[in-house]
Amino acid sequence: MRDLTLVFDLDGTLVDTAPDLVAAANHVLSHVGLPPVDAQSLRPYIGHGARYMIDRATADANLSEAEHEELLARFMDYYGAHIAVGSRPFEGAVDALERFQAAGAKLAVCTNKREGMSRQLLDTLDLSRYFAAIAGRDTLPTSKPHPGHLLGTIGLAGGEAARAVMIGDSKVDIATAKAAGVPVIAVSFGYTDTPIRDFDPDAVIDHYRELAPAIAALKR
Repeated sequence: MRDLTLVFDLDGTLVDTAPDLVAAANHVLSHVGLPPVDAQSLRPYIGHGARYMIDRATADANLSEAEHEELLARFMDYYGAHIAVGSRPFEGAVDALERFQAAGAKLAVCTNKREGMSRQLLDTLDLSRYFAAIAGRDTLPTSKPHPGHLLGTIGLAGGEAARAVMIGDSKVDIATAKAAGVPVIAVSFGYTDTPIRDFDPDAVIDHYRELAPAIAALKR
């Protein structure tokens, strides 16, 4: 484990951010007189980013491009001020991070959330201390699904791609890892509107207690 680099996606993989992202979406919907959207209907789209969430939530509203941009700005302002009201690490995630760190693994975050907001969220939840690198969509020249985002994150953490594993919850995470030639373990409890197994990850876990055995079983 000492020479291994574990790279985690953030939203839907390490942290259940749905409560605060849905709250931000409903905040901006109320601004234009639209009814709130329930969390379950919006949850599968969270992994696609704020703009896509807003597009889905306002699909029947016939808003102009300028109105969409205004809603996006309002969303980001509100979310930044309420980033960890209801967001929490998934069950077992912190224990897993502590065990991997104690065993000498390098840990990193590779997310399409912007780096500033990623660090704000991780700082607020007291998780930043586990990671040798936190790479958002604006940290490197490329972002997921480009393999350079993952490979660059591994480099920032001081690791090597040949001894790395990606852990994610979406089609984008799996595609990124495959393009980078890095094994990928998917979590089944994240944000996707398609069963995660359909994207053919190297393994799927239902709880963080299963992560260490899944890593041990990978053929690298």
